Amino acid sequence: MPHYPFFATTPKAMEAVLCEELKQLGAANIKPAIAGAAFEGNLATAYRACLWSRTANRILLLLGTFEVKSQDDLYYGVKKINWFEHMRPEDSFAVSFSAKNSEVITHSHFGALKVKDAIVDQMRAKFHKRPNIATDRPDIRVNVHLQGQSAQLSLDLSGESLHRRGYRDITIQAPIKENLAAAMLLKSGWPEIAKAGGTLVDPMCGSGTLLIEAAMIAGDFAPGLLRDYYGFLGWKQHDSACWQAIREEARQRKLAGIDKLPAIVGFDRDRSSINAALTHIANAGLQHKIHVERRDIGDAEPAAGWPPGLVICNPPYGERLGDTQETADLYQRFGEILKARFNGWKAALIISDPELGFRLGIRSQKPVTLYNGALECKLLRMNIEPEAFFIPKAKTAEERISRAVEGSQQPTDDRAGAEMFANRLQKNLKKLARWARQNQVTCYRVYDADLPEFAVAVDLYQAEETWVNVQEYEPPKSVDPFKADRRLAGVLAEIPKVLDMNRENVFLKIRRKQKNTDQYEKHGEAGRFHVVEEDGCKFWVNFEDYLDTGLFLDHRPIRLRIQQEAKGKRFLNLFAYTGSATVHAAKGGAIATTTVDMSNTYIGWAKRNMALNRLEGAHEFIQADCLEWLAQEAAQPYCRQYDLIFLDPPTFSNSKRMETVFDIQKDHVQLIAQAATLLDAKGVLYFSTNFRRFKMDHEALPGLHIQDISAATVPEDFARNPKIHYCWRIQKTCTE
Repeated sequence: MPHYPFFATTPKAMEAVLCEELKQLGAANIKPAIAGAAFEGNLATAYRACLWSRTANRILLLLGTFEVKSQDDLYYGVKKINWFEHMRPEDSFAVSFSAKNSEVITHSHFGALKVKDAIVDQMRAKFHKRPNIATDRPDIRVNVHLQGQSAQLSLDLSGESLHRRGYRDITIQAPIKENLAAAMLLKSGWPEIAKAGGTLVDPMCGSGTLLIEAAMIAGDFAPGLLRDYYGFLGWKQHDSACWQAIREEARQRKLAGIDKLPAIVGFDRDRSSINAALTHIANAGLQHKIHVERRDIGDAEPAAGWPPGLVICNPPYGERLGDTQETADLYQRFGEILKARFNGWKAALIISDPELGFRLGIRSQKPVTLYNGALECKLLRMNIEPEAFFIPKAKTAEERISRAVEGSQQPTDDRAGAEMFANRLQKNLKKLARWARQNQVTCYRVYDADLPEFAVAVDLYQAEETWVNVQEYEPPKSVDPFKADRRLAGVLAEIPKVLDMNRENVFLKIRRKQKNTDQYEKHGEAGRFHVVEEDGCKFWVNFEDYLDTGLFLDHRPIRLRIQQEAKGKRFLNLFAYTGSATVHAAKGGAIATTTVDMSNTYIGWAKRNMALNRLEGAHEFIQADCLEWLAQEAAQPYCRQYDLIFLDPPTFSNSKRMETVFDIQKDHVQLIAQAATLLDAKGVLYFSTNFRRFKMDHEALPGLHIQDISAATVPEDFARNPKIHYCWRIQKTCTE
C-alpha cells in the first residue's frame, strides 16, 4: 500500500496531544505545526486517524503545492491536478479555501470560486459534463490553504470536522466541543485513572459531552464509529475493504471495552441540560453506562461505593453566563465542596479567568493552555488533599466586608480594641467637624491609622447624605489574616455607630502596593455616582467602582490655590485624573484650560465634572500618555505656552517612549524641565508627588526657582501624616 503525505488539523494549543495520538495510530515522520501536524502513512493510517483521533478536526491528503503570484496562478495550479483520478464527472464536490498574508487573494469566497472553476473546466473539457457543487456532504471536499504566495492543495478525507462525533443534536448554552472535552480528559490523566477503576464525576455536566468522551476513552470506543459520513467515502481511490476491516476492528474493541466501564456520573441543576445529556448518551449507545441526575452543585458528592477518581467540569467562565460576582461565588463554593467531599480525588476544570481558579482555594499543577473557540483558557489540574488547600484572599470590598462581618464574633481583646478605635474616631470627629464647619469643608479625613492595630483611613463625604470611604492598608505578612479580619469587623461595626449613619453608606477599599496601571483599573460595575462640593465647585465621586473616589482630599489646598490664581490665565493639568484641578481653575476664571490624561474613563469623568459646574469656554481635553504628550509638545519649535501648570505624576509608570519604567525620583528632572518649557516667562508650575522618599534635585534644574510649599498644602485633616504629599512652586528665574 503506497504512502502519502497528510496533514491533521486541530484547535490551537492541542498540537502535542494530536501528535501523541498520531504516533499511537502508526503515523510516520510526524511534524507538529501551528494548529496541526504533518505526517506520513498509507490509507489505513489515514482511515485510523479519521476513526480514532479524539483531538483532530480534519485529516487532509496533500495533493500538491504551488506558487500563487496572481489569480491565474491559483486557477492553473489547481488545474494541473488530474481530477479524474479523484472523482467522476457525475460526482459532487465542495471547496474550502483560506488565505493568510496573501496580497493576491484576500477574499475566501473568491478563492473558492477560482478553485471550483479550475476543477469544473477540466472535467467538462474531457467529459463534456460538469460535476455538481454540493456544500452538504459532497462526494469529495477540496481544501486549499494559501499562505503568502504558497498554496497547499488537499483532499479533505474527514469531509466534515471530526469533532462532530454524531451523538450531539441538541444545542444548549455554552457547549464545549467534543475534541476539546477529549483533550481535557487526556491531559487530566483520565485514561490511567479509568484503567485503575477510578470514578469520573462531572458536577456541572450540561449536555453530557465530557461524560460521553470519558466513556469512549475508558471503553476503547473509537470516537468516529458513530459517523456515517466521511470525505473519503465518495473518493474514487477509496479502499472500501481496508476501511471496512478497520471499522470492524473498532466495533470489536468497543464490544470488548464497553462493559468494563468504571462509574461515570454527571450532575446538573438544569432540567433541560439533563434531558439533553440523556438524549446524547442514548445517541452514543451508552444507555445504562453513564448515570446522570438533576442535582445542584451544593449536593454533589460521591456515593459510598465509588472509588476515588476524577472530578472534571466545564464551569461557567463569567464571560457570557451569569453575573460576575455570582460566578466567583460559584467557584468558591465548588472549592469548598471539593475539599469537604472529594478528598483523595483528582480534579480538573477549564477556566478563562485565572482569578476564578484562585477562588477554589486548591493549589493546582502548572496550567495547560487550551482554546474554547477563540477564547484562551487554562486547564487546572489539582490533587484534592489537605496539603494543597489554602484560603483565598478577599478580592473585592464587598467580599472583604462580608468576611469581616461574619467574623464579628470577636474575642474580648478585639472588642476592647474596637472600642479604642471608636473613642479615637469620636475624638477626631469632634475636633475636625468644628474645623470643617468653619472652613466650609464637606469632604475630609477623620482617621488615618492613628492606632497601629487599626491601619485604616476613614474619609467622610457629606452632601444630601453622608458617605464614608474606608481604605484598609494591606497588613504585613506577619499579621494573622484572621486577626486582621476581626479588627476590620470592629472598624466597620463602630463607624456607623460613631457617625450615626446607615451601614450601607460605608464603603471599603483594600489598599495594596499599586502596580503602574492600578489607578486605571475598574474594581466594580455599580455605576453609582454622587455629587459633593468643595470651595464652590461640584464633583462626581464614586465609592464602589474604583480604587479612589475621583477626588484626592489631600490636594484640597493646592486646588484652592489654583482657583485663586487662575483668573485670566491659561491652565494646563497634566496627569489630570478626573479633572478636579481643571474645574477649580475654570471656576477661578481661567481663560483656557488643557486637561491631559491617558484614561478615556477619567477624561470622560473630567468632562462630566466640568459640565456639572456649567463651565463653558476654551476647555480642551486630551486623552494621551502624558509622558509622550509632554515630550512631543516640549520638542516643538514654537510650543504651547501656559501661565499656570499643575503637574502631579504617578510614582511609577510605563511609557512607550522610554526603554525603562518611568520612576519619579529618577525622571523628575526631565519631566519638570519639559513642563517648564511650556511655562510662560512669568508663569507658575506646581509640582506634586506622593512618593515619601522623594528628593528634589535642585542642582539639575538650573534656571528655575523652586520653592517647597509642602507644609502649606497639607490640610488640617492630614496634619497627622505630613508626608501624604510634597509640593513645590516653580518659576523661571530669567524673565524677559
